[in-house]
Amino acid sequence: MTLILLVPLLLLAAACLVVCGPAGSEHARAKAAAYPIGAAFLGSVATLYLVTTAGPVSIRFYDLSSIASFAIPIGFYVDRLSAVMMTLITGVSVIIYTYSTVYMSQDRHARRYLAMICLTDFVLICMVSSANLMMLFLFWQVLSYLLYVLAHNHAHAGTLAGAFKTFTLLRVADTAFLAGIALAHQLYGTLEFQELFARAADTPVMLSLWPGLEMRGATAVTLLLFVGAMGKSAQFPIHLWLPGSLFAPTPVHALLHAGIINAGGFLINRLAPLFGLSSTTLHVAFLIGTLTAVLGASMMLAQNDIKKTLGFSTIGQMGYMIMECGLGAFSLAVFHLIAHGLFKATVFLNCGNVIHKARLEPHFPHVDHQDEEPGLSRLTWFTGFVTTLFIPLLILLVTHGILRIPLLASQGAVIFLFFIWITSSQAILTLTRLRQVASWKVSAAMLLTLLFIVFVYLFAVESFTEFLYPNPEEVAAYFRAADLPDWLFDLIIVTATILTVASWAYLYMSAHGMTLRMPAWVENTRVRLYLPFMNRLYADECYALVGQTIMRLVHQVDKRERGWSR
Repeated sequence: MTLILLVPLLLLAAACLVVCGPAGSEHARAKAAAYPIGAAFLGSVATLYLVTTAGPVSIRFYDLSSIASFAIPIGFYVDRLSAVMMTLITGVSVIIYTYSTVYMSQDRHARRYLAMICLTDFVLICMVSSANLMMLFLFWQVLSYLLYVLAHNHAHAGTLAGAFKTFTLLRVADTAFLAGIALAHQLYGTLEFQELFARAADTPVMLSLWPGLEMRGATAVTLLLFVGAMGKSAQFPIHLWLPGSLFAPTPVHALLHAGIINAGGFLINRLAPLFGLSSTTLHVAFLIGTLTAVLGASMMLAQNDIKKTLGFSTIGQMGYMIMECGLGAFSLAVFHLIAHGLFKATVFLNCGNVIHKARLEPHFPHVDHQDEEPGLSRLTWFTGFVTTLFIPLLILLVTHGILRIPLLASQGAVIFLFFIWITSSQAILTLTRLRQVASWKVSAAMLLTLLFIVFVYLFAVESFTEFLYPNPEEVAAYFRAADLPDWLFDLIIVTATILTVASWAYLYMSAHGMTLRMPAWVENTRVRLYLPFMNRLYADECYALVGQTIMRLVHQVDKRERGWSR
């Protein structure tokens, strides 16, 4: 209990250390505050070991039955999922805070900024270790307010507009989140996680939306909660707040990937037994995640600003995470969450250096046209092409022969095959650009990359799944709940296969100066799509138009109520 309480208290102490103290010692106190954050990381690692060996830890600060006037229980519930998130948040925060002490040292509001970083870490730790749904929502709300403050430079018009957009859009999503909490309490009489899961499973409830149309209570609750998850994880169409927040200092966006943008995936995993009761919600999550992944990646390719490119890349990756949840692969979503959080946080930190160098050197990056790059070798292309085509067969055989978790009775095995195949293909396609290296070295790198990705994903399938969800029957139930219609699932797999093979053919022919014969409308469509994706599908303009229309209607109603209009 002392260890678990120590982690958030150390982060709160770091914030107080930055803010409170004699004048003239701000820089020394800012550096000293890194030590409590480092101690919090060590405490998180110890907590992870504790809950792994001894089981979940539950802490109550008072007996709810003895305080009739205060209905919200306050406490912590730390299991393996919470401990993993605590370790991720504090580990990334140590690097971000240490980097920020130098990066923001010349800013006149650096003390406020560093204190907000520590306070955000404190709120994140409390959120992921909350004992019930209402306590989680309260810290979820505080995070939304902190995102507004972390924009930092509110004197800049673009920063202020982006912060306001963030605050407004998250309020819309959080309204649905709160409605889901109220409905859950109305239907099941509790917001404690374990009791909520047990009552939802034991007492199915049907809701009548209107005569002739009914919906399961678990479906209604999870759909509302999922809208809240969409907001924090920037899912389409509630994704606009993330591009609008890019005026904030780059360490803020690194911190964003430590836990804020991943909050949607964490929420679904925290409530996995509840989401597992509704196939409808999982299918909606799969649809929204897929749409977000495709649109986020497409808009990323059309951007010409490094922070916007990284921002839309994050939107696409969050789409993948939600899509994995929609497929019932909850543990894979957490694995993706951790890998992407570590990777993108470091990329955003380096992004600041790249921008700084570009401002100092107007001709950066330098382009040298003296040496012409040789074309791709046939060995390189053949290695990548063959390994890409044989990955489905290879992984299918390995899945049937090695894995011990019960995924074979559902679409789970094909789901993991799909992600391994796509990830491997992306990595191998990237390696084909190494044209200055001997072809056999590139081919060897392709094979090593393939083996590395295969074993990492198999580790995620078996070890990480067993770590987060030790009950194999529970895992199998999630996959069964997320099963898609066979015709739709087969269509998705066939489409992905055709696109992957076609990308290899296009890459090879482009590298050798060849052209593909395509109808004129295909090329025209590709050119016409570039402008909408570069302008983010004009979503900002659409939201502005909707807002203006609503305000006009409100003013008209107000005038009629006051008798100002005929």
